[in-house]
Amino acid sequence: MPKWKLVTEFSFSSAHYIKDYDGPCGRMHGHNYTVKMEATASELHTSEYCPHPVMVADFRTLRWAKRDVTKGGLDHCILNEVMPPEYETTAEMIAKYIYDKTKKILPTGVKLKVSVSETPNSWAEYEDD
Repeated sequence: MPKWKLVTEFSFSSAHYIKDYDGPCGRMHGHNYTVKMEATASELHTSEYCPHPVMVADFRTLRWAKRDVTKGGLDHCILNEVMPPEYETTAEMIAKYIYDKTKKILPTGVKLKVSVSETPNSWAEYEDD
């Protein structure tokens, strides 16, 4: 069975604090987040922007989070004010939030993996089973 893998990486800048954290991360601070997404599928699909079944997913669709917060993304926002309260603003939960929101707009059958970094040396990943 054929398999395609699509990989994209992008960044956005936002502020956050971790609720009830005993240390500096409990205070408002900012990061230049890096997000890496991997989408895999055994068949190709159409997209909102292309009517032909020629892609796993559209890069424009995958990169929604890099848009300005006023355009539905996460760039230049306070994550605690934008993300629903069930998602704490740790790297792990930001990865899950981006995964959950992206998964809803992808075609059925596309597997997804989302990695989020707050610093160049630390990553959190969330993916399908």
